[in-house]
Amino acid sequence: MNVIQEWLGSLGTAFLHLLIQPYYYIAIIFIALYYRRQVALERKLIHVKLHSWGQETWRTVWSGLVMGLVVSIAAILLGVSLSGTAVACIWVVSIVLSLLRVRYLCFAYSIGLLGVIQFVLSFFPDALHSGTVGNITTAIREMDIPALLVLAALLHMAEALLARWQGAKLATPLFLKGKRGMVVGGYQLQAFWPLPLFLLIPSGAGTDLPWQPLLGGGLGIVSLPVIIGFSEMTQGMLPGRKAARTSGRLLMYSIVLLGLSLLAAWWSPLTLLAALAAMVLHEGLSWYSALEERSISPIFVHPPRGRKVLAVLPGSPGQELGILPGEILLKVNGVLLTDAAQLHEALRMNPAFCKLEVQNREGESKYLQSPIYDGDHHQLGIILVPETDGAVTAEAKPSSIFSIIAMKTGTRSRHLPNGRLKRNKATEAKKGSAEG
Repeated sequence: MNVIQEWLGSLGTAFLHLLIQPYYYIAIIFIALYYRRQVALERKLIHVKLHSWGQETWRTVWSGLVMGLVVSIAAILLGVSLSGTAVACIWVVSIVLSLLRVRYLCFAYSIGLLGVIQFVLSFFPDALHSGTVGNITTAIREMDIPALLVLAALLHMAEALLARWQGAKLATPLFLKGKRGMVVGGYQLQAFWPLPLFLLIPSGAGTDLPWQPLLGGGLGIVSLPVIIGFSEMTQGMLPGRKAARTSGRLLMYSIVLLGLSLLAAWWSPLTLLAALAAMVLHEGLSWYSALEERSISPIFVHPPRGRKVLAVLPGSPGQELGILPGEILLKVNGVLLTDAAQLHEALRMNPAFCKLEVQNREGESKYLQSPIYDGDHHQLGIILVPETDGAVTAEAKPSSIFSIIAMKTGTRSRHLPNGRLKRNKATEAKKGSAEG
């Protein structure tokens, strides 16, 4: 009974610290800013929003809470431990790394780097023992790096599951500059989740656990808020397929890292190898994904007959008809489509009703019809792939932390010959007013 009371008391203290510390709130604010920027990017490119930044923030918060509980239970059973000073060290390193690239906010980089620093400090056992710097170096020396790398592996398992379940839903359609200078369609799959974790304190700082944990740890709990997430961009795959591939690779990475970390916990000389693998293998995932994208042809380009669908607005007539990204609008009210302007003109032929001939992803035709009501999107909620001479494109690279905070969408206006840029801008302005 005393053990249970002590543990509940420690859990309550850790939860209070979670509420008092700024890290969890920083994570939520960062995620809210990212989704606000995502909405701004959608309005800039397609003049409507596919997502609600409030709803997406709430989705990531509650799913992060659930996954944080799962990871915490797994980490406690394994005996992963962490001191309060180490929490601050991990977060400071993560924030500094994120200034270089957002994906470096991942704890695999911060824990891996701290593992390398710990290895270097082992050559200077008598250095840096006083003052603030001494406290920080002492905290780094005392970190159980193999156990923390196990935690990083568990976090990537959680990330793989969340990417599989929610990745495609959070995808943003983009207009990108292709290899030959022509504009093509694509998707950005970028998402973040805040996870509040509760971990054991280091062994010796509290009472022994009722069971024998694999990685040590005492009877006491400390809170550690973390951010997990992934960032991908694709021109050659549908969002669901890209999210599934990313999820599978993250799962493989987490299994390899988990195995190396457990071996390092059993034989400490492997700690440096595990720390380096955490960073190098994670960077390899990004490199391989970019290489894969360069090796495949864009799929979001218009065919000779018809116009390809890039996205469909939620709750729109197009979604109710079952039109999917990657399908091709062949005819609208009997008119064969050869450019984007014809879709709007064909729909105006019968303002109250429309008939569509659509070619699905398997190349088969399907015939659809639907009434049109006042207030419906002027293109039934269908976002077409951009024309090859489109005027506005987005940067084909992940967001930076500065662009997220400053709400910079990263879109660029192309300088087209013969004043076509001005005409395209005027057309976009008319479309925007019609949709408003």
